[in-house]
Amino acid sequence: MDLKGKRIGFGLTGSHCTYEQVFPQIEKLMELGAEVVPIVSYTVQQTDTKFGNAKDHLERIKQITGKELIKTMPEAEPLGPQAPLDCMIIAPLTGNSLSKFANALTDSPPLMAAKATLRNGSPVVLAISTNDALGLNAMNLGKLLVTKNVYFVPYGQDHPYKKPDSLVAHMELIPETIDEAINGKQLQPIMRNYDIV
Repeated sequence: MDLKGKRIGFGLTGSHCTYEQVFPQIEKLMELGAEVVPIVSYTVQQTDTKFGNAKDHLERIKQITGKELIKTMPEAEPLGPQAPLDCMIIAPLTGNSLSKFANALTDSPPLMAAKATLRNGSPVVLAISTNDALGLNAMNLGKLLVTKNVYFVPYGQDHPYKKPDSLVAHMELIPETIDEAINGKQLQPIMRNYDIV
């Protein structure tokens, strides 16, 4: 895996329960020598939950990357023409943002950055975390699975009996998926089991 010097946009949306799985992967990208550009949705910026306060999450991301966070649409738009990325990842990607991205709706900084990256013909990697990926969002997942330059962090059913429509990416595979995507390949297998308890 060779990510040294690669400019990686890292977008986060509001699946708060997965942040503790995602933050170590940002750290790993930094350890691998990537330049990580943090981009956060409005939900990430504003919402306090039982999984932590927005202010603390933002500060942690800033400390890991050593960069100011991209928080607005105007700040994200230049990632297309003026400051292009080698790859853009959104992790976690909620079902809400999944449906918007699949239908060309751009209303948050991570989605704007992803659109700008696709405009340049560069890869966009998605790490889904949604309770309806196999429900109403299944058609949107299908659209993105066949979209050029869109790649997925391998995912599985995290609770097939309690939440049969839910899919969550194996966040520990983020660096490997990015490496493959930069080389035009989807990390396989794309569907992987979770240990069911």
